[in-house]
Amino acid sequence: MTTPNRTPVKVGLVTAASLVVASMVGTGIFTSVGFQVEYLDSPFALLFLWAVGGGMALCGALAYGELGAALPRSGGEYHLVSELYHPSLGFIVGWITATLGFAGPIALSAIAFGDYTTAVFPNLSSTHLAAGIVVLTSAIHGTSITYGSWFQNAFTGLKVLLILFFVAAAAWATPAHDIAVVPNPSGLAEVVSPGFAVSLVFVTYAYAGWNSAIYIVGEVREPQRNVPRALVLGTALVTVLYVLLTFVFLYTVPTGEMAGEVEVGYLAGRAIFGDVGGQVVSILIALILVSSVSAMVYLGPRVTQAMGEDAPALRWLATTNDNGVPINSVLFQMALALAFIYTSTFEQVLIYAGFTLTVSMMLTVAGVFVLRRTRPEVDRPYTTWGYPATPLIFLALNAWVLVYVFIDRPVESLVGLGVIGTGALLYLGSRWVLRDEDSPHPDASPEEVPASEADEAAEPAP
Repeated sequence: MTTPNRTPVKVGLVTAASLVVASMVGTGIFTSVGFQVEYLDSPFALLFLWAVGGGMALCGALAYGELGAALPRSGGEYHLVSELYHPSLGFIVGWITATLGFAGPIALSAIAFGDYTTAVFPNLSSTHLAAGIVVLTSAIHGTSITYGSWFQNAFTGLKVLLILFFVAAAAWATPAHDIAVVPNPSGLAEVVSPGFAVSLVFVTYAYAGWNSAIYIVGEVREPQRNVPRALVLGTALVTVLYVLLTFVFLYTVPTGEMAGEVEVGYLAGRAIFGDVGGQVVSILIALILVSSVSAMVYLGPRVTQAMGEDAPALRWLATTNDNGVPINSVLFQMALALAFIYTSTFEQVLIYAGFTLTVSMMLTVAGVFVLRRTRPEVDRPYTTWGYPATPLIFLALNAWVLVYVFIDRPVESLVGLGVIGTGALLYLGSRWVLRDEDSPHPDASPEEVPASEADEAAEPAP
């Protein structure tokens, strides 16, 4: 594969790490705890759940760091799987990433943005607010990489500060009930229960984004050094924030009130600050979610751009504007996200995305073993810490999650598999189109034959 000349604009470690943090902290932590308490009662099990999720993400980030440093090109899993396995698998993974990997989470964050905003302004339309924030961030990132980076860094910094303020304020609140964080027999039993495995789907979705810097390797300064650092530092920071936020939710809101609720952050804010303060917190969380939408709007088009560079049938997705932004990919992603917003429920999109992305990331992490076996000569500026244990832990835990999710949510799991099948059909279709384009027409006149082919035909046989 070849990579066409890209924009000379480069981002540094701060922007790369902020994209990791912004992509991760958002919809999942502020919305999924309400679904987890339907499976788990023990505060210890719930906190341990988020710690396990962070450990899984960190194991994955360590493996991705080696792959990104050894095979530095934007495109994320699409590029890595294509290089490590076969272009067909890469195309399917790219399709998963473009649809459920970015358009789906963009829709989820936007829906949550609308829900948190309408908790304060109930007369507004949650759906139209969600669509509006997608269109706004797409316009910003579709204009300039520089302006988009400034916007992203500002909102990510605001996000971290607001979360730390929220955690600090909770320390002064009256606890909703006793929190037993020390393990007990019932909590330990929940850790090995099917409910824990299913809840890990919500958690792994919340941690989705730990691989964000891998999508813009070609736009990062000194990628062999900065990409692994951004992945690991961003993931470690978010793990700490997530465990703290989960404790705040459990500390301030009875689990019975949280069960099945999306706006868990609003409930905690109301418990800490009262009704008016809860509304202020709800608006602040909505602003946090703007950062999440923005990060994914920025990153996602780099996958479809890379696919367009490699597949002639998708060449239109690789088109860039004068600032080097893949504008057609931005618009394509925006259209998919708007379709999700207007046609699916929050929980449905979450399960679709969580199940299918887990398959994609497992295939990519397993590529560390493939790379070391098939390309031992490749320069590795960074190697996976704890190899082979860390990638094996990631693969084993995610496989455990997939089995239980398929059992508990077969319909959503089958939809996820359907997305994978659709990607396979699209790949076959693109190859068919390419074959037709490459095949000379039997009635073509000599003038229609390319000059290079005419020269070859004119050369005498040896």
